[in-house]
Amino acid sequence: MPEWLPTFITPQVIASVIVIVLILHLALGAAAYFILLERKVCAWVQDRIGPNRVGTMGLLQPIADGLKLFMKEDFMPRGVDKGLFILAPALTVIPAMVGFLVIPWGGLLELANGETVAIMGANINIGVIYLIATGSLGVYGVAIGGWASNNKFSFLGGLRASAQIISYEIPMALALLCVILASGTLLPQTIVEQQLSGQWNIVHQPIVAVLFYICLLAEANRAPFDLAEAEQELVGGWHTEYSSMRWALFFMGEYIHLFVGAAFFATLFLGGWSLNPLTGWDLPSTGGALLIALQVGVVLGKVFLLVFLAMMVRWTLPRFRFDQLMRLAWEGMIPTSLLLVLVVTIYMYFGWSDYLWTGSILALVIMIVARPLLPTSNTNKRIELLGSRFSPPPEGMPPE
Repeated sequence: MPEWLPTFITPQVIASVIVIVLILHLALGAAAYFILLERKVCAWVQDRIGPNRVGTMGLLQPIADGLKLFMKEDFMPRGVDKGLFILAPALTVIPAMVGFLVIPWGGLLELANGETVAIMGANINIGVIYLIATGSLGVYGVAIGGWASNNKFSFLGGLRASAQIISYEIPMALALLCVILASGTLLPQTIVEQQLSGQWNIVHQPIVAVLFYICLLAEANRAPFDLAEAEQELVGGWHTEYSSMRWALFFMGEYIHLFVGAAFFATLFLGGWSLNPLTGWDLPSTGGALLIALQVGVVLGKVFLLVFLAMMVRWTLPRFRFDQLMRLAWEGMIPTSLLLVLVVTIYMYFGWSDYLWTGSILALVIMIVARPLLPTSNTNKRIELLGSRFSPPPEGMPPE
């Protein structure tokens, strides 16, 4: 480094700044074009064409939507808490925009002097904890926006979002704990390197991966977990009173959360830039610029596939009722995640890490056997309609 530069400006600092600037702009662009992809996926599922007028195949539609939102009236209803009403969109989008710092987008770039730099924003020793902490802050913007709007539908949406995030953060943290116990580290870069030399974590812990992905959808308020903005009964939920760019910031935060969450899932369970889910040949961790570009492309490809899967889930599955949403978390996912933590702990204690995939089979057998024995709620059961084809009248009673 030149002598006139401050001592704290090292090659790693320069690389981290470049990664932060590039990924931040990539996330902002992805948020815009994920909306276009969402509309296209919706159209394909419903056998329609989707946006196709603005630009080739509708590729300029996000720009047109952005210009429209900038020019729309920024309306503030009477009786709102102005300070919190203005602050809520920022509290939603800012935590989403700082979470990607600890994601390893590539391996180690080898410089001309033999020194290596990590392709990530910050290689801190609590990387996994930092990411899940920043991701959980997004609910504050939703809850505050719902409360500050002075609208009963918005308030109910904020309450739903708060209850949902609190409920689904528990199984998400327990699923993450399974990965940490198996890896023995909180460093995302180390978790990826362990999968390069072995197998992807989704192979070893498939049930944990499914639980984590479901919690990821719930944390990002994605359907079928979008009870906070259920149009059928809450008009628009917590963002009912928002318009113009404040409204757009809420959805920008949602799609950036989805982008960062997909990258986090790829890091934890899909080997990051790894190409081989089983033991064998794989991309090296250290190399030149071409290798790093290939690694970043692999990570972004996995992110795209995970986001596409989330969109297909949204337009395929119906929305839960709120009591079903809570029951799924407290009676299903939390006991399951606790069992998985116990199984992983036992396997790691006895040194059976190479056979950790059998722990998922064991946990599945235990769940099948124990499920009928667990207590369950009897509320909101379906009431049979006497005389219908699903509930025929008893013998001897004439149908009405």
